[in-house]
Amino acid sequence: MEQVAVPSKQATASEEISSALQQRIDAMYARDRAIAIGFVVALWATIFFVLLEVHSYIANPAVETVCWIAAFMLVLFNTTSITAMVRHYLHDKNHIYSVDIKHLDAGR
Repeated sequence: MEQVAVPSKQATASEEISSALQQRIDAMYARDRAIAIGFVVALWATIFFVLLEVHSYIANPAVETVCWIAAFMLVLFNTTSITAMVRHYLHDKNHIYSVDIKHLDAGR
């Protein structure tokens, strides 16, 4: 005899979210993602600009090489961490943003 799965009375978290709430969550995630990308681009531009501006003040080529390597590591680790944060927000955005939205709505 074949068993048929009976739907649970408790809906999953993603099924409980209304379409209006889901749109707000998606909008908040998109805004946060855009801001994170903007911060990464600004970081890369700032570090590159600083290194170009101090280039003429560095007399020792070894020191300049160390500065470029350190700057590259700085932006690499920051980019990686912000990318990981954005991915985490993507996977858990319904929980993260629904709590934020509930608190924002409660404050109105």
